[in-house]
Amino acid sequence: MRRITREDAIKAVGGADDVVISQIIGTGATVDELAEAQAWIANDEPLINTGRPLPSGRVGELVDILSELQAAEDDGDESSGVPTANEG
Repeated sequence: MRRITREDAIKAVGGADDVVISQIIGTGATVDELAEAQAWIANDEPLINTGRPLPSGRVGELVDILSELQAAEDDGDESSGVPTANEG
């Protein structure tokens, strides 16, 4: 599986700064894991309803990063509504 490159991260979160891009790349996640994290951010209810486990590991890290970015874009709303196994 192919790891996330800078170009992949920029495509996923176009307006993000270099710190966020570096965080995304630093997870060591694959492009598929980034797509899964984006799916959780976009629409978590159907994934939960189909019995998918809460995101954890690299996907959970990406969900955390993406949700923080989304919260910042939403004028400081700190809750993405997406639970992760990393929270606790």
